[in-house]
Amino acid sequence: MPTTDDTVRLKPKQLGALIILMAEARIVTNNELHEMAGCRLTGDEWKSLSKAGLIEQDKIGQVLTFQLTEKGWRFCKKLHEAAVNVGNSTAARSIFVLLGGLHRSLDRLRVSHADFFKQPSSTVPGDSRARSAEGDIETDIRTAYRELVLRPGQWVGLADMRDRLPDHDRKAVDTVLIEMAQMKGVRIIPVANSKALDDRDRAAALRMGGENHHALSIGAP
Repeated sequence: MPTTDDTVRLKPKQLGALIILMAEARIVTNNELHEMAGCRLTGDEWKSLSKAGLIEQDKIGQVLTFQLTEKGWRFCKKLHEAAVNVGNSTAARSIFVLLGGLHRSLDRLRVSHADFFKQPSSTVPGDSRARSAEGDIETDIRTAYRELVLRPGQWVGLADMRDRLPDHDRKAVDTVLIEMAQMKGVRIIPVANSKALDDRDRAAALRMGGENHHALSIGAP
């Protein structure tokens, strides 16, 4: 088993979750982990990752969400160097060969793993008008959020937020929301209890990572 700082022993499922969090470069729910890898992190599994400082977790209702910390990114960057008992699994061995090649290539190009895996922007490079338009939408989203909460970090429904952006195209807002989800302090999550959602909530959902998301939180800068 690999270790972090020779103090924490990680299970194969935890390693798989860390790789997914790196590849997605965003907040990932336990449901998404199950969809992508066929497994979920249990309490002991995610708590030990959190104690090791590798992930941040949150829970809204029944939804557990995870994302890498800065320490987690550093660990994943050198994951190929960890001593992992993969037995005779060709697929598992190949993954670590791939991670090693990725590390060498990004190091040579001087590109961070976080920048490499970050979801691409739909803005055309060099198109200052597109960048300006997206900047305006982000500003309006943040303004709408501040008007809806008493303090930073509180959760608001996307339906309430969209009601305050009637002049913006729905697809353009979705594009900016997906980009904002990669930013520090911004979280957009699904609501696991579908019975708590009404038609308005469902209609306002943001499709991201193969799942509908319904709530937005923006922390203090």
